[in-house]
Amino acid sequence: MSKTLIAPSLLAADFLHLEDAARIVNDNADIFHLDVMDGTFVPNISFGFPVVEALAKVARKPMDVHLMIVHPERYVERFAKAGAAMISFHEEAVEADGTDPAEILKSIRALGVSPGLVVNPDIPAEKLYPYLELCDFVLIMSVFAGFGGQKFIEATYEKVKAVRAEIRRRGLRVKIEVDGGVGADNARALAKAGADILVAGSSVFGADDPAAAIAALR
Repeated sequence: MSKTLIAPSLLAADFLHLEDAARIVNDNADIFHLDVMDGTFVPNISFGFPVVEALAKVARKPMDVHLMIVHPERYVERFAKAGAAMISFHEEAVEADGTDPAEILKSIRALGVSPGLVVNPDIPAEKLYPYLELCDFVLIMSVFAGFGGQKFIEATYEKVKAVRAEIRRRGLRVKIEVDGGVGADNARALAKAGADILVAGSSVFGADDPAAAIAALR
């Protein structure tokens, strides 16, 4: 099994000391996970271009921008220019207005960025299947998008297994990312189910020793 990548979520970091959080990710983890929320698709607002651009100046690991927003197609180019190496958006955010996820995925790739598609816990895994060939990764939410610190949803394991089986069936190299309630207690089981990237927020930045928390996730 290939190495599972750890992607600490900056949403859970102390925003007064983001440079310290960036140093922790640079020194101990693999990916910066950046949750962009608009207050419309999810009932919360996080941060936007200025924070991503500031982090890009110090980030030595790839920045993974997770768009929890409506009309993501309007913003992917600017996030790419801000320094994102990976950009994902929610299937259900674009389905509502009739936008084709395939076109957005293609546009992200055309910008030289890895495209990904996200589904919330109440969206069937099968919604991802028509777009797998266009994705470098898919993001399976193990809590509902919008807030940190939620309890992990146990049904996620079977969802990850189903998506992994479909990826293998097609002979693709699409990575599976899991976000929400991830910690040392479930990291091994998620990796065994087929997860390649584990997003962890509270379990890393809420720990007394974030570096040790990342090591425990591994």
